[in-house]
Amino acid sequence: METVNIHQAKTHLSRLIEKAAKGEPFIIAKAGKPMVKVTALDDAQKKPVQRIGFMEGEFQIPDDFDTMFQDEIEAMFYGEPDAKT
Repeated sequence: METVNIHQAKTHLSRLIEKAAKGEPFIIAKAGKPMVKVTALDDAQKKPVQRIGFMEGEFQIPDDFDTMFQDEIEAMFYGEPDAKT
């Protein structure tokens, strides 16, 4: 495991972070004494995988779903149809 002093860490921080993110942790030392260990975060913080189709078969959509209540909706927008026919 690589050990770098604080000055090196400040100078090469982005390069060191990239290495740590790829699984190569490093230690930052002050005056030769190890102070902190930098490692990548574990996968627990990643977004959980979506389960597609997990409710399959739980409900049914009627065949006339696109035209359900069409007469009632038209009556709300256009008023009641005339009874002249």
